[in-house]
Amino acid sequence: MEAENQKKTPVYILGIESSCDDTSAAVLKDGVLMSNVIASQAVHSAYGGVVPELASRAHQQNIVPTVSEAIRRAGIRKEDLSAIAYTRGPGLIGSLLVGNSFTKGLSMALGIPMIEVNHLQGHVLAHFIQEPDVEKRVPQFPYLCLLVSGGNSQIVLVKAYNDMQIIGQTIDDAAGEAFDKCAKVLGGPYPGGPYVDKMAQNGDPKAFEFAKPHIDGYNYSFSGLKTSFLYLIRDQLKLDPDFIEKRRCDLCASIQRTVIEVLMQKLKKAVDDTGIRCVAVAGGVSANSGLRQAFADYAAKYGWEIFVPKISFTTDNAAMIAITGYFKYLDGEFDDIASTPFSKVEL
Repeated sequence: MEAENQKKTPVYILGIESSCDDTSAAVLKDGVLMSNVIASQAVHSAYGGVVPELASRAHQQNIVPTVSEAIRRAGIRKEDLSAIAYTRGPGLIGSLLVGNSFTKGLSMALGIPMIEVNHLQGHVLAHFIQEPDVEKRVPQFPYLCLLVSGGNSQIVLVKAYNDMQIIGQTIDDAAGEAFDKCAKVLGGPYPGGPYVDKMAQNGDPKAFEFAKPHIDGYNYSFSGLKTSFLYLIRDQLKLDPDFIEKRRCDLCASIQRTVIEVLMQKLKKAVDDTGIRCVAVAGGVSANSGLRQAFADYAAKYGWEIFVPKISFTTDNAAMIAITGYFKYLDGEFDDIASTPFSKVEL
């Protein structure tokens, strides 16, 4: 009878994400999302990129009210929590230290375990977040995941929640970084991805051709693409000082089309070589409308079973940390109070 009662006790996981410039907290009940709160930092837009010192200071200000709000929205007390999952890395070390320190303090105060989560693993597992009263399909292992963001462009072979292998990755710049840098050249805001996507809606994707890298295997390279874009702008501005203003939408549409083609060609090669036709996309760039459409087109043409995350689960969020923590909790994979964050790591 005692064992039966224990099975009925719900598992509440608090997730905390602080790897970059968003402070986020989420609560899951038995793998079902109860709340997901994100406090963004607008201060960085003035600098054209994230300033680490400003980010860590903002996390210190935001983390207590963000966690409190996530618990309140979940309709529980902090004493109901079963464990706390937090992002240990990779990311900005100052930002990670805020989440790590807060988790240690709350874990000791409540007498519950803390669970360390790899930020990249969280993105890959975001597809397993369940929501109340929603029937949601989840990928079946093994599956391939295209993980694309401002800092990462990888093809991941996912054999289990705790068994992932990077089979392809960028050898220089990430796809999201390419969007950011090109947007900056055009005088756009930071981050540049949403800006490029918005401008591309009214442009001709075949107006301009840019250099595509020829890299062996499933690896990516975007540095040459950025250089090609920059040289085109430079040469055309010599002929017409108003070139950017006149062709802004065409430029965005063309660079977006090129990046997506590079991403999808390598992904298709991985699908063909492995025979795995269950394919997911994750990370901040997975919010790009062109990439989402490309996934739909490839699924229809090649018979892929695809998984595209909700927009709210594409960017950094604590729900993906909490679901990873939930899987680890069920397996008893707990963190040590002496653990420290790391700024760089692979899956």
